[in-house]
Amino acid sequence: MYLLGYDIGSSSVKATLLDAQSGRCVASSFYPKSEAAIIAVRPGWAEQDPASWWDYLKSATADVLSASSADPKDIEAIGISYQMHGLVCVDKDQNVLRPSIIWCDSRAVPYGNEAFDAIGHDLCLSHLLNSPGNFTASKLAWVKENEPEIYEKIWKIMLPGDYIAMKLSGEVCTTVSGLSEGMLWDFAENAPAAILLDHYGMDRSLIADIRPTFSEQGRVSAAAAAELGLAEGTPITYRAGDQPNNALSLNVFNPGEIASTAGTSGVVYGVLGDVNYDPKSRVNTFAHVNHTSEQTRLGVLLCINGTGILNSWMKRNVAPELSYPQMNELASTVPVGSDGVSVMPFGNGAERMLENRQAGCSVHGVNFNVHGKAHLLRAAQEGIVFSFKYGIGIMEQMGMNVSKIHAGHANMFLSPIFRQTLAGVTGAVIELYDTDGSIGAAKGAGIGAGIYKDNNEAFVSLEKLAVIEPLHTQEYCDAYELWKSRLEIEQ
Repeated sequence: MYLLGYDIGSSSVKATLLDAQSGRCVASSFYPKSEAAIIAVRPGWAEQDPASWWDYLKSATADVLSASSADPKDIEAIGISYQMHGLVCVDKDQNVLRPSIIWCDSRAVPYGNEAFDAIGHDLCLSHLLNSPGNFTASKLAWVKENEPEIYEKIWKIMLPGDYIAMKLSGEVCTTVSGLSEGMLWDFAENAPAAILLDHYGMDRSLIADIRPTFSEQGRVSAAAAAELGLAEGTPITYRAGDQPNNALSLNVFNPGEIASTAGTSGVVYGVLGDVNYDPKSRVNTFAHVNHTSEQTRLGVLLCINGTGILNSWMKRNVAPELSYPQMNELASTVPVGSDGVSVMPFGNGAERMLENRQAGCSVHGVNFNVHGKAHLLRAAQEGIVFSFKYGIGIMEQMGMNVSKIHAGHANMFLSPIFRQTLAGVTGAVIELYDTDGSIGAAKGAGIGAGIYKDNNEAFVSLEKLAVIEPLHTQEYCDAYELWKSRLEIEQ
């Protein structure tokens, strides 16, 4: 008995076949092998052809079926994780009308800002829990104004994961969690967001049927089965955006539980048990995978653009002769606080946490007679962590208690300095696990299909690789306060 998980990213599509009983990964593959192309016709634009996601998914599926020699009839359910905030438009024949405007496209910012002011900040935040911003609804507003001939043909709008489910099953549906990430869900009314739809002049019929996150959301059609080599009738029983799904893959479901990633950019994602929001909209709040009208479970998402990209910049420009482990070893020769050197890691665009300010990366406190390469390398990692701490402070103001952080053993979490600094400055225990988004999607499918009675049963096999306890907390906190004071002077 198997479960199949798909993770539809902007750089690749990954498929994992999981043994449902043992939780063991049987086979895994991703396509393309080099990073997927992003279409950028103009500065600030970012689009992808949804058909390319389907082609990558077909290749990855063929790989896992070949490598595992599994009988497709033994696949009990399919789960889908996907890049958040994208817009896919289809006509009544389910034909895609234009390339998908994906998460990192910024053309809709003026539309979201205008709606935020026109509707009213308090009303938007109390109903949507965020400003309309650059999310899916605002992307659709751009299409409506700039491509009216396309807009008139739209039958349904979808997120990337909705599109993949449609290709698999022929059915068009979505979830509350998905609608919330597009600013299309009203938490006060527990219904699609009429206040924003009406402001943009959009009809409610554009929104697909709503299904629970863990439920049957269609079955593999005969056409899709023939293309993929899967069994016709296999149910699709789970879908979620990549950050809620990452939290699920780390068994983060309940209030106070935190998931974190630190790749090119960094994310801290925590679960709230009450409806709340940041008045300055510096963090985003969405419906978590297990949110229902009876049980409030909100995912609060802090995103830092300048994370691993700063560390890789340091490697290229400061220490090109060193590997990442060697960089960590050199940085460890310097004490906590880097002898007074602070690095602001904000050199990868506007930071929402800083109210969308383009702060840039800066280095503070360098003494030419004292400091060297090792100080810069350590201060860079500390600066990334301190930006996490700064954002966690916003989450704590919303009522979140951060005492334990779950993370995958990957990217910046491979660095002992990074993870020990994060534990020390937050006072939280960090637990590192062996998992990824496609594995999470497969286990989510198992929950949705009733193969697992709950998340605890689904993740009983989740392998904990390491536990990092907070040490030397005062030293880390002192270094953070210096870093924070320098940030606030810049503001």
